[in-house]
Amino acid sequence: MLDISSRVRVHVETLLATQNDMGVCDAFEQYAPVGKPDAMNAPHPPKVAGIDSTVPPPAHTAAPVAASGAPAASATPTSAPGALLQDRLAGWVSDLTTLHELTERLARTDALTEALKELLRAGAALVGAQRGLVVLEPGDGLGPDTTIGLGLARADLGHIETVPRSALSIGRLLDTAAGLPGGDTEVAEPDLFAEKGLDPRHREVAARLGYAASYALPLSTEGAGRLGAAVWLYAEPAEPDARRRHLVGLYARCATEHLARLLEVERTRACMATMAQELLPTRLPRIAGVQLAARRRTGPRGGGDWYDALPLPDAALGLAVGSVTGSGPSAVAAMGRLRASLRAYAVMEGEDPVAVLSDLELLLRLTEPARSATALFGYCEPALRKITLAGAGHSPPLVIGERRTEFAETSVSAPLGMLACWEAPSVELEAEPGETVLLYTDGLLHRTGDPTDRAFARLHAAAAGVPRALRRDPGAIADHVLRTVLPGGLDEADSDEDVVLLAVRFE
Repeated sequence: MLDISSRVRVHVETLLATQNDMGVCDAFEQYAPVGKPDAMNAPHPPKVAGIDSTVPPPAHTAAPVAASGAPAASATPTSAPGALLQDRLAGWVSDLTTLHELTERLARTDALTEALKELLRAGAALVGAQRGLVVLEPGDGLGPDTTIGLGLARADLGHIETVPRSALSIGRLLDTAAGLPGGDTEVAEPDLFAEKGLDPRHREVAARLGYAASYALPLSTEGAGRLGAAVWLYAEPAEPDARRRHLVGLYARCATEHLARLLEVERTRACMATMAQELLPTRLPRIAGVQLAARRRTGPRGGGDWYDALPLPDAALGLAVGSVTGSGPSAVAAMGRLRASLRAYAVMEGEDPVAVLSDLELLLRLTEPARSATALFGYCEPALRKITLAGAGHSPPLVIGERRTEFAETSVSAPLGMLACWEAPSVELEAEPGETVLLYTDGLLHRTGDPTDRAFARLHAAAAGVPRALRRDPGAIADHVLRTVLPGGLDEADSDEDVVLLAVRFE
């Protein structure tokens, strides 16, 4: 092996030190200068307490240095410095590679729950544990609050929650502003049953779940403050060494920043969903002769799909579905204004759906000149089982009955705001007793990813295949259509396309 002079060695270490701005290179800080033994240079310790480590040891290890400071017998004066430097570099590369792979996997998560699960899995690999749990409890009190376990069933998490909060390491971290000035930065309990002050309930739960040691870290950032805490559980008395603690600390710092970003996205999404929900009917009216049910699926950014059902004079009912172009807060606000205006026009001239949509088109053109919308409005007379329909660029309703499943014929017309003056003739639809008229937005078709004709065929097949036992319940019909047209969870998954269904069943 080539001998590396002390001057060259200093230059190499100086070069490495100048790269600390890479973030993960903070791992270098724990290591002592060349020539002094430390945890990184020591041979990898054997399996502790039956725990099989998933963090690989450094690929190369130098011969240990004797206590007196003299080199080991196997090391020669000419080869020891170069071998020691090579060992250090190999260890750093191994640790940085591990951190890079784990942080890359974390960065690919785009949902808060998924990121928390990945945090638990990566942390368990770094500290050599098999189980753990993370508690998300933002310090600002705005939520969301949740607890997720690794290798722990829901019943196990319930048992842990029966332990007094102050008796748990994760509780102490959360209650003492963990990670902030004056708070703990970690809590290691290498042997729970050997602790004299262990809470009796904690001892009972630990024995039942089969863990004897724990290691907990806070999840906090300077900008977002406290987000929560994570704890990993060992089946036997054990604790991570200094190297493992340093690595998991670096990973937790990166993971917390990622969680803070996902938390803001989750809060924004929840706010948009709440705002959109408040702009829609909180309950559907009860009108003799018809049964109503509605289903809505909102995208992550919030969209402009809406529905409405309002009682009108002479025991009539106004039915409407529509969609405003765009997404986000502006689209939600425009949807709210458009729906409120349609309700006013429906009360004044609901018997003439064409007049209702004409007034709505004029309002949209004057107040929202850069936006267009589709809409379908129907004046329903339950006693006659008749709906007078007018549509503006909207998909036709679907009639579902024992003897027929067909799309209702409607006039072809442009969306609102696309022409200088909108007007199209209305059509009348008469339903048989027990038939259901399904009104929906185009998002149901777009979410399939199929061409328009194939999407319509899929919708027709789903409606025709509604089981006989479900046909008396409009809500069950809407659910069946959603699950069949959008299988594999597409009806619940986030999408840029909102989906609205309004089912009207005539008795």
